[in-house]
Amino acid sequence: MEKMRNFLQSWAGKAVLILTLVPMAFLGVQSFSGGGQIAPNQIVKVGDTAIDTTTFQSEVNNYRARLLEQVDGSLINDKALNDEVLDSMIDRALLENQAQFFGMTVSDDAITRLLQADPTFHDANGKFSNDVFAQYLQSRGMTKDMLFTMFRTQLSLRQLTSSILGTAVYPDSQISRLIDLQTQSREAWVVRYNWQDFADKVTVSPAEIEAYYNANKKDMIQSPSVDLAYVTLSDADIKVDAVSEDEIRAEYQASLQGQGDGRQLSHILLTGDNAERRAKDIKAKLDAGESFEALARAHSDDPTGESGGDIGSYNPAFFGDSSSAVENAISRLTAGGVSEPVQTGFGYHIFKVTKMGDAPSLDSMRDELTKRATERKRANAMNEMITKINTMATDSMGISDIAQETGLTARSIKGYTKDNNTSELSAPVVVSAAFDDFAISDQSVSPNITLADKTVWVQPTNHQDARELTLAEASEQIKATLTKQKAIKLALDTANARVKEDPATLAKSAQRLGVVTRQSPELLPAERASLFVHNKDGMSAWVVETDAGASVMVGDKAQSTATAQISDAERLSASQIIRDNVGQDQLQDYLHYLRDTKEVQINEQAMSGH
Repeated sequence: MEKMRNFLQSWAGKAVLILTLVPMAFLGVQSFSGGGQIAPNQIVKVGDTAIDTTTFQSEVNNYRARLLEQVDGSLINDKALNDEVLDSMIDRALLENQAQFFGMTVSDDAITRLLQADPTFHDANGKFSNDVFAQYLQSRGMTKDMLFTMFRTQLSLRQLTSSILGTAVYPDSQISRLIDLQTQSREAWVVRYNWQDFADKVTVSPAEIEAYYNANKKDMIQSPSVDLAYVTLSDADIKVDAVSEDEIRAEYQASLQGQGDGRQLSHILLTGDNAERRAKDIKAKLDAGESFEALARAHSDDPTGESGGDIGSYNPAFFGDSSSAVENAISRLTAGGVSEPVQTGFGYHIFKVTKMGDAPSLDSMRDELTKRATERKRANAMNEMITKINTMATDSMGISDIAQETGLTARSIKGYTKDNNTSELSAPVVVSAAFDDFAISDQSVSPNITLADKTVWVQPTNHQDARELTLAEASEQIKATLTKQKAIKLALDTANARVKEDPATLAKSAQRLGVVTRQSPELLPAERASLFVHNKDGMSAWVVETDAGASVMVGDKAQSTATAQISDAERLSASQIIRDNVGQDQLQDYLHYLRDTKEVQINEQAMSGH
């Protein structure tokens, strides 16, 4: 909030404050807060703006879909995802209310001009098309009024956020200073002393442990826990028999079904009530020696008739449910052969094979086909087993009974924690299932949970709420903490003794890092922060405490790329990034201010169902 206070004291902030206070003088503060209680089907209410559960769930689903494009689903924490979506929707509603309060709106004429300029609604000639516009609305199930309302809200929101982001002021002199700092570099060396190397020299007494416990008792909390029984199912648990010749052949046919076998076909298509009779008449003419191509041009009801009926490569998938009938009709034909009339969903066809296929033979693909058939067989068996176990879980069978029935191994984890879980089942999706309220109260087995390498079912028992640890329970944790603290001090003492050596001598026995900057990843965070604090004309040496222990740093004289050597384009880009970051900070501060001063009602009961 300090940033907000500083901002409101600036000329830009005062302007925003005036815009806020003047309308309040006429309308009254109550206009900000809205009113009314939240309805059961609403997830949150911000002033007079309500967000229903359907809209919220749609946003959650969309966000989840985007995440699944980047990460495995088992890594998604549902509660964190829901909270993030809720916060985002609250922020948007707060800003929309403010935009409306400030009278930031867009006229129908302005929206019309924007739509007319949008290439989305242009025809082939680059002109706005009412037909294209109507198709756009129809495809999205929207009316013109709905689209205009959506655009008006988006544009008003953009006006408000731009007015805040645009007030970000950062002096050019400070930008130059920041650029200078970011371009600093120096050659550096390091000697690191890890605290673990000093741990065996440390002793921690019971009195020290008790004193630490008494001083930090409120922070010594045992996470909620359960005893977790579980079974896992992976590919290795599924045993399948060797695939048969029929299964290999079926896999081969499926391969051809998807990509065709390379045969080239022509056809004559007959449709209408008399299609079957016409097909028989044309087949008789073909048997009498008449030209297939000529008959296709004269009688086919398909546009390909103009080219003699050529339909290119045979692809069974094109014929859908009728593909087997087509395959039976042409399977024994050689190049130039003509089929009997065959009925599909399109009508009656007479096919001609114009070129035999060049698809690989079954024998040439046998190893690959065997592998595919085995994988398909295992996947089917896996799905059957998952369905079977889910049914057992629904029928109230426990993990031990399920394991006995399926031949899987029942496993368990004592004291499975909700927070900071480091067990083999630490994936958020498993933690969520283990601490599901219904599962805990009913001690039921979860539905299947799909992880990256296995499927798991869990059954929680012996649920324990969060509580303060006893001294006995916390002793090992406290001892480890105090041991690390003391070991780091010993590492620091050693480093401080070593740094008294001549820097040039130190550098000879230290690890050479080369030329480093504030962005160099090989430096620890504390080392990076100290990199340019110590700078002499010659070499400098200093000590820095790190989370890993202590480091003796040696650095040559720092160098900086003069701002004048940076191109105008690079400088402009850096300036924009800095001002954008400042603007984003101001926008976040403004949102914090709105959250503190506006009425936001959250339907906790509805949230608990998500």
